[in-house]
Amino acid sequence: MNVKQFVKQHREEWKQLENLMNILHKRRSSITSTDINEFHRLYQKSSQNLSYSQTYFPNEEVTLYLNGLVSKSHNLLYKDQSTSMTQIRYFFSTKFIGLLLEQWKFVIIAMILFTLGGLGSFFSVMNDPQNIYTILPSEIAQGVDPDALGSSDGAVDSPLMSASIMTNNIQVAILAFAGGITFGILTVYLLIYNGIIVGALAALFWHYDKSYDFWAYIVPHGMIELTAIFIAGGAGLLMGYKLFVPGQFSRGYQLKEHAKRSVQLLLGTIPLFVIAGIIEGFITPAAISLEAKYTVAFITVIGLILYVLTGKLLLVKRHSKVSFDS
Repeated sequence: MNVKQFVKQHREEWKQLENLMNILHKRRSSITSTDINEFHRLYQKSSQNLSYSQTYFPNEEVTLYLNGLVSKSHNLLYKDQSTSMTQIRYFFSTKFIGLLLEQWKFVIIAMILFTLGGLGSFFSVMNDPQNIYTILPSEIAQGVDPDALGSSDGAVDSPLMSASIMTNNIQVAILAFAGGITFGILTVYLLIYNGIIVGALAALFWHYDKSYDFWAYIVPHGMIELTAIFIAGGAGLLMGYKLFVPGQFSRGYQLKEHAKRSVQLLLGTIPLFVIAGIIEGFITPAAISLEAKYTVAFITVIGLILYVLTGKLLLVKRHSKVSFDS
């Protein structure tokens, strides 16, 4: 049996399970024993389909779909209704990490696009510093003074700056995500353009022999900030890709399904932007040594790694429990 035959044979039962899930959610207090029995039957059948699909079609879209369907069904069947705080904790500790690990290829592509833009502008300005005025917007190019770097440390309105930075970064992330509706074209442009800005500035400070100083003001918040932007960009690229290559499902279905997944990825980046904004508003402009700023950057990288690893462990533990209960 090939994947198309598999989907055609079982699609109706999967839709029945989805419809029954919606009914149980809406009128939970008035469900009958017949509803429960039918739901349990469809859940067990879908679990068997998932096992088969994981064995014979591990890289197909249907396996991802069934994994989500069975997980949602399991939660509805075996779990009591969670509190809002429990749901939030589950989302950021497990669900978000699961989505991130599933879509990691698109996050990497987003990082590559940013890097390509950065490398291109870096070598351009490195070869001729005057190119900075053609590459960057005039207000940025004319406002940069490498000799003044660090001169205003400690003299910044940190709370106001932090709030402004957070707002701007979240707007960039939303645009990168929303760009997926343009088949990812806008997302690609935003990622490359932001890379161009960073690369051009890095080359300018390199000419002034201030690279060490420049990166000390970038990496403390930049490690988290760029990670969040890559995730948001990856969400936009995922949505754009599914519109380009809908596979065996319609574009309308792919848009609905992957827009929802992409929104969840975007929501998961908000705490990262908040942390990055706090660092950029309070620590980056603080009158501390450059070494201290690099130490903060190192701590943020370790924190990100631990966060992902912890989430992955929780995810494995949860999936093991689902498999056992099934």
